Amino acid sequence: MTQVMDGVRSVRGERVRLAAVIWAVLLAQVLLYPGVPDLVVHLGAGEQLDGGTWFLVAEFAAFVACAGIWGHLSDRLGTRVPLVVFGAVGASVGYAALALAPTLGVPFGGVLALRVLQGAATIAAFSLSMTMLMDLRGGHGRNMGAAGIAIGLGTAMGAPIGGQLAEIHPTTPLAVASVLMVGTAVFARSIPDRVPSTSRKSVSAAMKRLRSRPELSIPYAFGFIDRLTAGFFALVGTLYFQSEFGLDPGATGIMLMLFFAPFALLQYPMGKLSDRIGRFVPIVVGSICYGVTIVAVGLAPTVPLAAVAMVAVGVGGAFVSPATMALVTDIAGDNDRGVAMAGFNAAGSLGFLTGFLVGGGLADRLGFTTAFAVTGLLEIAIALVAFRAVYRLGDRIRRDATRAEG
Repeated sequence: MTQVMDGVRSVRGERVRLAAVIWAVLLAQVLLYPGVPDLVVHLGAGEQLDGGTWFLVAEFAAFVACAGIWGHLSDRLGTRVPLVVFGAVGASVGYAALALAPTLGVPFGGVLALRVLQGAATIAAFSLSMTMLMDLRGGHGRNMGAAGIAIGLGTAMGAPIGGQLAEIHPTTPLAVASVLMVGTAVFARSIPDRVPSTSRKSVSAAMKRLRSRPELSIPYAFGFIDRLTAGFFALVGTLYFQSEFGLDPGATGIMLMLFFAPFALLQYPMGKLSDRIGRFVPIVVGSICYGVTIVAVGLAPTVPLAAVAMVAVGVGGAFVSPATMALVTDIAGDNDRGVAMAGFNAAGSLGFLTGFLVGGGLADRLGFTTAFAVTGLLEIAIALVAFRAVYRLGDRIRRDATRAEG
């Protein structure tokens, strides 16, 4: 009994430490968001919307391109911690280089190249930390709930803190992010690896096994749309609150926090709930509610009403996110977790990219109200289109789990 309790405490401690790494990576990333419009002009962009779009796109393009590489490499080598540390150090160097770019006379094209390199390193620390949570025992919903609360807290804290830092100087968030990632690298070294010993397979073998699980396309599709909305808020939401309501970066950060705070605090309990009731209700019903509240933000005529709608968006997002990530873990085999979670993060990063590009384009051409409406309706549409597939998949997973217990 003592050994069992020690094992439970050990897993719980590792879960907390991994969540802390994910939190730090997201905190560093989101510190930049409230001040992006001024930052890109300081870095040499000619216009806030286009410059901000490409600055964000550069990072997430690297996420899409490199997530699978890091995931497969960790499965192939049978280790993840050294790659997490390497990614955190690389991200720190990238943030520092971006902060120094104006002093060194780097043109905006060079800034975007540095942003790509920083993004390639960041996704290693982020995606592989999430994969290490997949490697833990204790319930997929609970483990992914820990990832979700870390993501939510990082973004919830990063938005207001980043807004205040941006008011000091446009590059202050970059400097703080660089220091934060150094600490993350040091902290990550203390976490043990639990990579399955049978995970060292070739690329072709890993891809063959993933192709045998087409059902992964379901959580990937939801991850794409969910992250699309997050990318939309990161760029269009920031500009919306500043241009439509006249908020400064600090107040904009607080508005973003109203979404990210409930999104963070409810992740873990919602993940545990999805372990008990299954993935269907959190994913499908949650997505519909989430989409409705996004539309409501764009229709809000005043700051207080927009603030209430942002809180509702956070609650809806918390219902969906951990269940979707847990569904990836439900489907993926023990030997393919790195590649499976990398695929999910790549789909999500592609969603971020789409959110920046489509959201920015819609807001520029058709206005903010239309942009919010289209984004919210996309979230509702994926739930309506895929609800039968999610139900059948959840039912099959429950039957498999029952047979395994028997």
